[in-house]
Amino acid sequence: MPDDKKTLMELYRKMVTVRQFETMAGEYFAAGKIPGFIHLSIGQEASSVGVCSCLQPDDYVITTHRGHGHMIAKGADLKRMTAELFGKQTGYCKGKGGSMHIADFSIGILGANGVVAAGLPIISGAGLSIKLRKTDQVAVCFFGDGGANRGPVHEAMNMASIWKLPIIFVVENNQWASTTPVSYSCSVKDLYRRAAGYNMPGQKVDGNDIMAVRKATTQAVARARAGEGPTFIENKTYRIKGHFEGDPQKYRTPEEVKKWQEQKDPIERFSRLLFKKKYLSRKLADQIQAEVAAELKAAVAFAQDSPLPEPEEALTDVYVES
Repeated sequence: MPDDKKTLMELYRKMVTVRQFETMAGEYFAAGKIPGFIHLSIGQEASSVGVCSCLQPDDYVITTHRGHGHMIAKGADLKRMTAELFGKQTGYCKGKGGSMHIADFSIGILGANGVVAAGLPIISGAGLSIKLRKTDQVAVCFFGDGGANRGPVHEAMNMASIWKLPIIFVVENNQWASTTPVSYSCSVKDLYRRAAGYNMPGQKVDGNDIMAVRKATTQAVARARAGEGPTFIENKTYRIKGHFEGDPQKYRTPEEVKKWQEQKDPIERFSRLLFKKKYLSRKLADQIQAEVAAELKAAVAFAQDSPLPEPEEALTDVYVES
């Protein structure tokens, strides 16, 4: 993938959009305007944007309960996303899915999933579909370090390997599976080492360095399109917010969070690179922040002005019409 000025600035804008969207969602949830639960990906923007920037529009992505960033990185409509969070009829799932069940097949997003690691068997089916149809698509599955310990991971990776499916498994190791540290819950320090057990390449990546994420993903995509099978990428990152919005976070110290914020924030790190290249100035950065804020303000207005689904709509979209 090219790393010219236009591309890098698009990556920056996308990362800013993810950060601002998540911040907005957290604020409106705390104010009681968004029903259900939301799980924010603040601090993980380099992983979502870096991976999805290497994909084509028709490539498949399946995400998790913490999937807003992946949706935006793949090109989802901010208004329809916001409306879905607000439970409105104009949302992606007509207000009936909420934060954890957004999908947009038109851009290859096969859906988010509230069940931990449930996306892996689905992406296996998508990968098999690609192989049977003989297209050059690839399929990407995001999951977390907590999900990495569940049975579906073994089944999906084994199947992908023996059939050489064009799949990229991306574990976003954000150090905490809900309230359990990865140092306790996982048998190995580096999850990418498990790839050897499935006879596929595995790579550890600084998940807060978008250029490192892009490099690893570009290589994995090339392998998949060439028919060489799956790759396992471990993006080591950190979620700044709690497991869910409102999480008291008694399982970790404020000092730990502050350290990641101050030393490894992915947007700040990328900004320094862009400043060094003279692609970004403080004035331009402020302008981009303001433009994104305006887009999100319009998205919130759209959501607030949209109607709630009618009660009888709970019975629609349950079965596929024959």
